[in-house]
Amino acid sequence: MRIGIIGTRGIPNYYGGFEQFTEFVAPALTDRGHEVYVYNSSKHPYSEPTWKKVHIIRKYDPENILGTTGQFIYDLNCILDSRKRNFDVILQLGYTSSSIWSFLFPKNASIVTNMDGLEWKRSKYGKSTQQFLKKAEKIAAVKSDYLIADSKGIQAYLLKKYNRKSAFIPYGATLFNSPDVNSLARYELKPYAYNLLIARMEPENNIQMILEAHHRDTNAKELILIGNHSNDYGTYLRNIYENEKIRFLGPIYDMPFLNNLRHFSHLYFHGHSVGGTNPSLLEAMASQALIAAHNNLFNSSVLESDGFYFSCVEDITALLKTHFHKLDHRSYLENNNYKITHYYTWPGIVASLEMYLSTAAHDKVNK
Repeated sequence: MRIGIIGTRGIPNYYGGFEQFTEFVAPALTDRGHEVYVYNSSKHPYSEPTWKKVHIIRKYDPENILGTTGQFIYDLNCILDSRKRNFDVILQLGYTSSSIWSFLFPKNASIVTNMDGLEWKRSKYGKSTQQFLKKAEKIAAVKSDYLIADSKGIQAYLLKKYNRKSAFIPYGATLFNSPDVNSLARYELKPYAYNLLIARMEPENNIQMILEAHHRDTNAKELILIGNHSNDYGTYLRNIYENEKIRFLGPIYDMPFLNNLRHFSHLYFHGHSVGGTNPSLLEAMASQALIAAHNNLFNSSVLESDGFYFSCVEDITALLKTHFHKLDHRSYLENNNYKITHYYTWPGIVASLEMYLSTAAHDKVNK
């Protein structure tokens, strides 16, 4: 197949979930004999024409000049370019700034859209933006030829809301089996003596709830935050909460180091409350971290009963006051390992995606 992938800032990954997903699946699909093209923002630092045999198409992205409006222009540029590429199938990752241009997609390609999470529920958006995102979601759900849901919750939602079936294809993770305690020396950390949070600085990730609980409990273990805190919300949180027991380390993309941080943490906090299967949750599970997750359908459908849950500051405070060791909950770690190796392996996900894209391409040809 000749496959185009749009909807990300590009690969290699320097940004987030869809970029990380593409970083894994695009080279894997290429290795399986397909011709894969990934659209990269002109602002992406990688400028070579290929990456791991994947073709890179750089298109103009004025987001740094126009803000959010620039995302719409970037997606428009990608979609217009796709009209001359003769793709068999276009994998659209997300829809927030691209679905309004859906009428411009090439008619000879099958459009497969990963619907991501319930974007309109994100608390950072005002009412008018949330209304727009609801409309964008509807356009993507109705106009796409095929849909992908990265969680069972999203799959059920799409069926109920739009009467559209979708393929359940989540993110993947690789089991981390080579912990190195010496890596902690970079930040003078001791094994199991700190709690960890890795997230984008956005309200719906419940970061302030986690920070507030640590702030109130002076006996709590040190909290380490990984994520870009240069936005307004991150700056706000840092100004209020940063102290000798709460450290903001900024963005880190060194995966082996992040895996070690997760593995040797006392508790890994996962506050995400909007979206589907979150890659950072899978990576924590794959790193044998003991996880405390926000109590919602998306997290519980993945973690199930193999972790702790919280809904408010008081829940977290109770966890912080509980004295336990990671190995006291060995069954949690073993069960999460099993899920990673049986349900969330990258080879299995790539195989499912390849089959689904092949079906989409085949059906388009035969229509």
